[in-house]
Amino acid sequence: MSPRLYAIAPDRPFLATVAAGLLVMAGDDPLRLPRMTVLLPTRRAARALRDAFLRIQVPGRDLGAPLLLPRLRAVGDIDGDEIDLAAAGEDSGEALAIPPAIPELRRRLLLTRLVLEWGARLGDPPAPGQAAALAAALGRLLDTAATEGASFESLPDLVPEELAEHWLKVLDFLQLLPNAWPGLLAAEGAIDPAERRNRLLLRQAELWRRSPPAEPVVAAGLGGGIPAVAELLGVVAGLPQGAVILPGLDRRCDPEAWRAVAEEESHPQHSLALLLRALGSSPEEVRDWPPGTRPCPGPRTTRLELVAQALRPAALTDAWRRLAPMPAAAVAGLTRYDCASPQDEAVTIALLLRRKLEVPGATAALVTPDRELARRVAAELRRWGIEIDDSAGVPLGRTPPGAFLRLVLDAAHSRLAPVSLLALLKHPLAAGGLAPEAFRELARRLEEKIRGPRPAAGFAGLLAALEKAAPELRLFAARLRARLGPFAEALDRDLVPVAELVAGHIAAAERLAESAAETGPARLWREPAGEAAARFGHELIAAVPDFPAIPGRHYPALFEALTAGFAVRPAYGRHPRLAIWGLLEARLQQADLMVLGGLNEGTWPGPAVSDPWMSRPMRREFGIAVPERAIGLAAHDFAQALGAPEVALTRAARREGAPTVPSRWLLRLDTVLRAVGLDGALAPEAEIQAAALLDEPERVRPVPAPAPRPPLAARPRRLSVTQLETWLRDPYAIYARHILDLRALDELDADPGRAEMGTCVHKALDSFVARHPRGLPPDPKVELLAIGREIFGPLLARPGIWAFWWPRYERIVHWFVAEERERRVTLAESLSEQTGSLALSAPAGPFTVVGTADRIDRLNGGGLVVIDYKTGRLPSVKEIEGLFALQLPLEGAILRQGNFNGVSGRPSALEYWQVTGRDRPGERRLVGGDDPASLIDRVLGRVRALIATFDDPSVPYLPAPSPQWAPRFSDYRHLERLAESEAEE
Repeated sequence: MSPRLYAIAPDRPFLATVAAGLLVMAGDDPLRLPRMTVLLPTRRAARALRDAFLRIQVPGRDLGAPLLLPRLRAVGDIDGDEIDLAAAGEDSGEALAIPPAIPELRRRLLLTRLVLEWGARLGDPPAPGQAAALAAALGRLLDTAATEGASFESLPDLVPEELAEHWLKVLDFLQLLPNAWPGLLAAEGAIDPAERRNRLLLRQAELWRRSPPAEPVVAAGLGGGIPAVAELLGVVAGLPQGAVILPGLDRRCDPEAWRAVAEEESHPQHSLALLLRALGSSPEEVRDWPPGTRPCPGPRTTRLELVAQALRPAALTDAWRRLAPMPAAAVAGLTRYDCASPQDEAVTIALLLRRKLEVPGATAALVTPDRELARRVAAELRRWGIEIDDSAGVPLGRTPPGAFLRLVLDAAHSRLAPVSLLALLKHPLAAGGLAPEAFRELARRLEEKIRGPRPAAGFAGLLAALEKAAPELRLFAARLRARLGPFAEALDRDLVPVAELVAGHIAAAERLAESAAETGPARLWREPAGEAAARFGHELIAAVPDFPAIPGRHYPALFEALTAGFAVRPAYGRHPRLAIWGLLEARLQQADLMVLGGLNEGTWPGPAVSDPWMSRPMRREFGIAVPERAIGLAAHDFAQALGAPEVALTRAARREGAPTVPSRWLLRLDTVLRAVGLDGALAPEAEIQAAALLDEPERVRPVPAPAPRPPLAARPRRLSVTQLETWLRDPYAIYARHILDLRALDELDADPGRAEMGTCVHKALDSFVARHPRGLPPDPKVELLAIGREIFGPLLARPGIWAFWWPRYERIVHWFVAEERERRVTLAESLSEQTGSLALSAPAGPFTVVGTADRIDRLNGGGLVVIDYKTGRLPSVKEIEGLFALQLPLEGAILRQGNFNGVSGRPSALEYWQVTGRDRPGERRLVGGDDPASLIDRVLGRVRALIATFDDPSVPYLPAPSPQWAPRFSDYRHLERLAESEAEE
């Protein structure tokens, strides 16, 4: 008897057609249907078939009427209690004797332990996080080998002598699987999940072969890539009332093409060809489903012919030259969108899905393997309040409780680095026993205190940084220490049991999540995401008791590796007519509109990358699929989805600024369209393209740079010499600082800045000169270094200060002392940090210039020298001659026409002392020559003109009116919008 094989063309909804056929088989007997058994690939497919029964319109039955359904079994998740024990007779105990599957987390940790022990034997053990990543890859290899029936006993035969030594090392590593892994599984009383599934499937096949069931058994949508599944399908196809239904089989394929398909692993029909070969059948023997129906052209037969031609085996593509023209009906319902970026693609897809909802009862789905694109589309749909069902779920780390667990770990591991700490404190779940709003207010206040260079590590450093802060902030830090401190201390230990780290991690998260009104567990583990995180934590606690102790600092990487692949799938609350499907889910389902997204090489199809364990020839010899097999399955899913009533093909032309390559199937489709006279027929809809541009800013001239004209009463009448220079170069900065009172915040975890370094160097040199105005101490270097340690003080506890700035300061000390020893013989006195002022007449009234001279030296001959220390760049000759470097000449003017703490007189010299501590630690530069009076006069004239100009209320405070003289740094550059103006020009 020939096997009962059926197929459903891609232009018919697979599961709905399966359901319709089963209803026809059941006839008028309401009890006939529940006696049937339907085998499906996944539980999700079983749920989809259940829903399909409710939507089918059958004469004599109301749509959605109650119905007794068949027994739906998911082959991918088959359980021991699903085995048909009634047919087993006295051997029924054998099915029950199959050991349970080992939990995934437990398996990964056992494999991690094996990897660590293997590395220890070689004297180079990997870090636990790296070992866990290798363990995950080993787990995938175990599943692949079990799924495809490969034996690890053949490993020694895979590495011939002529291959590289690398493969010998890989082979030695993989010997862990046949040598050590079976013993660990036996000790656990469990087996690998894939092996257990194989045993259950083979057991079911044996039972049905011995005692065929009296009622129909239908296998729908199953492929032949798994030997155990192929065995079961062979049995089902041979049952008196059995049926195997294949999705998207191309039965029009000629024998020559079919032979090429069987050899080309990347062809969409390759897996079906292998299955038919295993079943001893050919495409001509496969019939249409439901049984008894006559073959007839489907609604999109012409389109399917076009797709079949586009996906011909590579060896037979010369047939494209002989293709006859096709009618435009071949591409009816097909559109293509080549979007500028992934975000544009997401907006386009969201608009397509949203528009379909305007058709009553219509359904739409995005099919893509690109998880980032799926998340973007879901975010775009929330504009309209639409929550879409994503079959892949959300990674645990992207959910609120998962992110909170990671942030707790980051903050403790980084020893309270400001960015990690504030990210934790600002998370919505953080409350620390307080009302959430009070907790966040304290977190904001704490942020103000720890901005700038990083405080010393740990809670000791945090408390030291808050030594002069308000008492409530110190109490807040103590509260954080009580909740996070024990876990942070555990991470600092050299060896800690992993069970203790996991328990401490979860306890710290619960303590930090506690609010004044709710317990931590109640806030942290609520809703589907919290329940999933709690389930993961429970499984992890159960899996780690016998894991060896590790250095605490390695726990974060281990935790990240263990959470990889753990997803959260909401059970309800999503839109009933929209969905996001992965390729496997879309294989058996069909919506009225199918959007195939991410059609770029490397995404769909993904890259054919070899695994780290075996080369392609080794995989073939070992008996597992090469990477091209996955490309063939992806091609089948692409072809299957093209049978929907409406299909939109989308891709992003650029990704992260780099151009992308269209999917090979798009390129093939373009080639065939040209061959049949339909070049350019897949045009996008203008309406969708125009709507997708709504987010694009209009191409208008940017708003002009600001030109504020504050009233005269609001304009400053007193500025320092440095601010006058800023006023000349960038008037808007004076407006923002002195009229709007805007001040920039320090960066978080900032690198030690030059400004902070300059402040400390100035204070140290000024303190030294103030202590010794007339002579040097016996050992000036020792004293100047001691002064530096005193002034740098707490800053030296910060790693960046100690590593970068202190060595420079030491070099400055050596240069400065050498200069002083030579210079002091000509000086009567040195005065440090002298403040003074100068009143200037102006149209709107007196204007006061204030300044602080770093140093004034009184010469033995009576002259005065004004000195300014610079730890950064010195003004250029052009800036000085162009009267844009005002500071030092204005200090000379104050000395000449005003006074510095009672010191006044005609300056005989103006000098810059550049003290950088670099390869050339210091340099002295004279400004204005031996008689700076002329320079001082010209600068005073420039300043008087500047003041007079801005005493006119109609004069605006423009940003950098002379760009070539603009300051190198400005806290207000983003407010000035200079970049916009320059780009427009």
